[in-house]
Amino acid sequence: MSRELASFYGGSDNCYRHYSRFFNYSEGVKYLASEANCYWLLDAIASWQLSNEVKNSPMSEGFQIWELTRTDGNQAVLTGAWDTNQIVVTQEIEYTDFPLPKIKLWLSDEILCLPSER
Repeated sequence: MSRELASFYGGSDNCYRHYSRFFNYSEGVKYLASEANCYWLLDAIASWQLSNEVKNSPMSEGFQIWELTRTDGNQAVLTGAWDTNQIVVTQEIEYTDFPLPKIKLWLSDEILCLPSER
């Protein structure tokens, strides 16, 4: 799957609206969510948008870095940051079958995308 995700670069004219209406997402994110069966990851990112942690931090100013990292076994950690090493939120995921060891997504100008798509 990593190889397929690498083919998404430079952006696209197609965006898909998340049902929360907090953001649209790119073709690369749609592919990731569909192939890895992880629409829950988009839901988790959306759920943080109204939190005080995000609203009262530089994350609310338009650029967010979201990273899902698999830890022991089938567990993972989701972090949200406004810059490299500027983590604002952390969420423990007790169980996941996410197939990659790590994925990073950017939320900028209300569009969630793979870093290669910007």
